[in-house]
Amino acid sequence: MENTDSHLHDVIPVSGMYEDWFLEYASYVILERAVPALNDGLKPVQRRILHAMKEMDDGRYNKVANIIGQTMQYHPHGDASIGDAMVGLGQKDLLIDTQGNWGDVRTGDGAAAARYIEARLTKFGLEVVFNPQTTEWKLSYDGRKYEPVTLPVKFPLLLAQGTEGIAVGLSTKILPHNFIELIKASIDILRDKPVSIFPDFPTGGMVDVTNYNQGKKGGKVRVRARIEELDSKTLVIKDVPFGITTDGLMESIVKANDAGKIKIKKVIDNTAKEVEVQVQLAVGVSPDITMSALYAFTDCEISISPNACVILDDKPLFTSVDEMLRVCTRNTVQLLEKELQIRKHELLEKLLYSSLEKIFIENKIYRDIEEATTWEMVLQIIDAGIEPFKPQFYREINQEDIIKLTEIKIKRISKFDAFKADELMRNLENELQEVEQNLANLVEYAVDYYKNLLTKYGKGKERRTEIRTFDVITATKVAANNQKLYINRAEGFIGYNLKKDEYVAECSDIDDVIVFLRDGKFKVVKIAEKVFVGKDIIHAEVFNKDDERKVYNAAYLDGETGVSYVKRFQVGGITRDRENDVTRGTKNSKIWYFTANPNGEAETIAVQLSPGCKAKTKVFDFDFSTLSIKGRSAQGNILSKYPVRSIKFKMAGGSTLGGLNIYYDSKIGRLNTEERGTYLGSFHSDDKILALYTDGTYEIMNADLANRYQITEVINLYKFDPKVIISSVYFDGEHESYYIKRFLIETTTIGKKFSFITEHKKSKLLMVTTEAQPQIKLTYTDMAKKEVSNIYDVDLLTEVRGWKALGTRLPNQRVKSVQIVSSEEGE
Repeated sequence: MENTDSHLHDVIPVSGMYEDWFLEYASYVILERAVPALNDGLKPVQRRILHAMKEMDDGRYNKVANIIGQTMQYHPHGDASIGDAMVGLGQKDLLIDTQGNWGDVRTGDGAAAARYIEARLTKFGLEVVFNPQTTEWKLSYDGRKYEPVTLPVKFPLLLAQGTEGIAVGLSTKILPHNFIELIKASIDILRDKPVSIFPDFPTGGMVDVTNYNQGKKGGKVRVRARIEELDSKTLVIKDVPFGITTDGLMESIVKANDAGKIKIKKVIDNTAKEVEVQVQLAVGVSPDITMSALYAFTDCEISISPNACVILDDKPLFTSVDEMLRVCTRNTVQLLEKELQIRKHELLEKLLYSSLEKIFIENKIYRDIEEATTWEMVLQIIDAGIEPFKPQFYREINQEDIIKLTEIKIKRISKFDAFKADELMRNLENELQEVEQNLANLVEYAVDYYKNLLTKYGKGKERRTEIRTFDVITATKVAANNQKLYINRAEGFIGYNLKKDEYVAECSDIDDVIVFLRDGKFKVVKIAEKVFVGKDIIHAEVFNKDDERKVYNAAYLDGETGVSYVKRFQVGGITRDRENDVTRGTKNSKIWYFTANPNGEAETIAVQLSPGCKAKTKVFDFDFSTLSIKGRSAQGNILSKYPVRSIKFKMAGGSTLGGLNIYYDSKIGRLNTEERGTYLGSFHSDDKILALYTDGTYEIMNADLANRYQITEVINLYKFDPKVIISSVYFDGEHESYYIKRFLIETTTIGKKFSFITEHKKSKLLMVTTEAQPQIKLTYTDMAKKEVSNIYDVDLLTEVRGWKALGTRLPNQRVKSVQIVSSEEGE
């Protein structure tokens, strides 16, 4: 039998191997694939693509397939990964000049095959990315070629392009920023000014950077598509959030509709050069509420969490975008200094050789070497000839310099022109002086460099994404009513599947419901098909915890003492599914009377005591308006210490809350009650809002907090008063004249715009105000072509007429501007 003991010595222990292998793999993925280097802002595959394109560059387009093949000399991965990375670079429209179908990030369309599309480096890329003299090189993976360690990029490329990558154990997500803003911020850094930079997406849209946190981990930005109201039945989405395609956006809208969160008829994609997705609304659906619902339930609004992680000194570094910009700016200054030092050395060498050449020819040293019999004698004769001039050179003359003199051709010696030689040396000295001046003032030189980039390449790179502060949309407020709430009072069930029971109200499937029972218990539950809440329900309704106007009036019997109490209370924030008490919570307590009042109304009730009680007055009225509104746990006031037989409603009362104070936040175009923005007034249920628009129209509308206004279209909002006179100045395109008019609003239609200027396409509104007696400053050009400004009382220029009236023509027909001088409102 063969002895197998010897084979035991061949067993290799694997303990520790996995850890080493995993660590090596993780390091490789982090450093060589997923995370970009801070110095040049590129991942290795991107750097190799650009290096290969530079090697191939002859000013003409190259097939992408050829570029991929060239890149594979440096990149040890397949052609697909190189092609995808190159398309990503090309779609950023900064370093690569593309030709052919390169896809569309907005629609999600892919690029054509590599053999059909072409590319070359942009002028910007050639200027800021490459310089072999300042590039650090290393051998490629197979040792046949040299490739850059990092490219000498003199621009915050990583912040301009943005990037995303998932490695082993960490990830990075850096959002793109605006080209112009980055350059201006770099200049501010050089001048020791504070900087703040924010994302700018190629897809446009709007962004809320309140929680951006300088792009660090834990930060967040909210991105919205721009939605416009085409008409009362159609919304138009004008762009898509970053990272979302039109197909994905439409799919999310359809899903929200199928789930009942919104109500639409159809979605149509009309995207061509510009994004245009039409959303046709169902009959009777509010465009304003649907717009909010699109932000709440679809990809029209998304949150993006940045995570700025880069490679610096071969290690991953978590940092902020502001710090990254400072590092890139310092790196740019160092590269510029290195380029200047190289140029200075080149100029000194050219001056040295030009001087040597002049000395060699003018002093006819070349004749002295005719009799030399050996090469060593030739070098010695030339060295002796230039010896008297050596002190004027910036360095010692070596043998290599002397050898170069021996290589001067006879033809050049015979045609040597001392005047031209001196002129060349003067030019070199002037350039050297300029280089030394730049080195002495390196910061200003760097500022001029950035300004030059801005001048040459800044056109067309203006900010595309508008920075806004978004309102917080409560999903339950904007969700479409896709269900109906039913109640079974006796058995104690509520839900939207109890269709044979009592109907309560329309609701959505994400609403909460508040339920009150006869024994005084109440709680808030999540709506469902069928939920048991307790027997003997006296009231149930959709619950809105933020409703500050809702007031409950109640009369109850305390089971312990037999005393009846009355109270007015609000519920406010409450824990879901937790039991609460209207009463004191004692055994045998019960509700005598209960009402829910949406605007704080206080009615009068008729109270009848038990006939056998000792009370002198057994029938009396009680007015709830005499009570203060308190919290839900308040005991209330004593109604009667005697037994109550019945309590009935007697007479309705008004609200005790007064009007609702409404404000207009012009930053986001929304109404609110949180004192943000301009105070419009105290509104009761029948009060309206007047909106004046830049296109010369006005609109009367209900004071609904769900209203949404386009901030670029609204001049101002007011509490509507039909007695208030509107004053305006406008240009009439039909008669090509300026008119001033004062008018009262006579229309009563709600939600319709009326134009108070002429409807000619060239007509435009210059000024409008609700000031009682406004003064305007009219600036115009007189007959002598001089600019003149006069102040006028509007009520003296024209009388009050109808809103359709043309108005009074102004005598000055070369009006340059109109300003209100009696208030802060302006043109």
